[in-house]
Amino acid sequence: MNRVFDQATLAAVEQQLAATDQLMSTSYAGDTGARQPVHTVYIPADRYTADLPPRWGANALAAAGGAEGLAELASTLGLREPERLGSLVAAKLRGEPIEDLRLDFEDGYGHRTDAEEDAAAVAAADAIAGAVAAGKAPAFIGIRFKSFDAATRARGVRTLDLFISRLVTHGPLPAGLRLTLPMVVTVAQVEAMVLLSRKLEEAHGLPEGSLRFEVQIETPQVIVAANGTLPAAQLIQAGQGRVSSLHYGTYDYSASLGVAAAYQSMEHPVADFAKDVLQVAVAGTGVELSDGSTNILPAGDPENMAEAWALHARLVRRHLERGIYQGWDLHENQLATRYLATFSFFRENLAAATTRLRNYVHQIESAIMDEPATARALARYIHRGLACGAVEEDEVTSLAQISLDELEALALNRSHA
Repeated sequence: MNRVFDQATLAAVEQQLAATDQLMSTSYAGDTGARQPVHTVYIPADRYTADLPPRWGANALAAAGGAEGLAELASTLGLREPERLGSLVAAKLRGEPIEDLRLDFEDGYGHRTDAEEDAAAVAAADAIAGAVAAGKAPAFIGIRFKSFDAATRARGVRTLDLFISRLVTHGPLPAGLRLTLPMVVTVAQVEAMVLLSRKLEEAHGLPEGSLRFEVQIETPQVIVAANGTLPAAQLIQAGQGRVSSLHYGTYDYSASLGVAAAYQSMEHPVADFAKDVLQVAVAGTGVELSDGSTNILPAGDPENMAEAWALHARLVRRHLERGIYQGWDLHENQLATRYLATFSFFRENLAAATTRLRNYVHQIESAIMDEPATARALARYIHRGLACGAVEEDEVTSLAQISLDELEALALNRSHA
């Protein structure tokens, strides 16, 4: 049978699709497999000390009534394995109560004199470096400086400069360093952050690309621009590999769309629309996505605490089910429901996920025939659960009958030697 297409035709197709191949390999390289924290905690920049994370963990554990109280709370919330969850979350609150901490120079800090903020920026760098050196820092830690809006731009740039310039005097940058650029309204502001990052790297002899940053999505202009384009997708490319994640800002965004204060929340339709756009924008890029926060805090009388815990647990579960694996926490008592809801999410489908993965890897015939993409999703789900402490290594190896190296290789879509 004669073929129509010859080598010249194939060469023409290859040439025509070269740009597509380049785009997919550089801009859509996929999940890096790096650990993503399950939350970010925000505190005013001048309130940070190295003992803050264990203090928050101890206070959260005490507020919940210890491991038994956590189990009772889990039962009240309708979560499976309440005793197991109580034990696991109690251990988390003792060992790693905060995964990601942001020292805030924006809303949480307010406007101070230049001398005060200068001193606080330097002190923040010293405190973070000291905590990292002593092994007391969270896995991820950094600052949020003021926005590049005209009114606060000079102050934000100055704080960033002082913080990094001081931090490098202590040695290499911390592996878990996080920088947050808030209130972004145009792609040009991301391009400006790239310029500043490069200048800091050049001035301090840092490797190119070592300064990456989060972009905070708090305005409608970065969801749909005046010309009808979608800046959220464009800014990732404009970041030239430096944008690590997009963080949704619940209250500024809702207010900017005219939503009354009583109805501003992580689950309002305007919030869901924005996060749907962001989720599509980051898909396949390796850039992470974080949901925002709730300002209904579990504090005060027992009735208020119970209601706030129930709301927080539901909202955490909601964004996890929607494929958003990170959110913000603003109060120490939110740590209890952050981990109860997160651990429950990763545990309740563990048996089914490991069974399906076992059947896929060992080619065991079953009622569900999973494809490679689904196997990767199953592996990534289990991998995330391991990273945060929701499941334990021996559970995975026993149930899935694969090694942790094999799990990681599947989760990250790479070959296992």
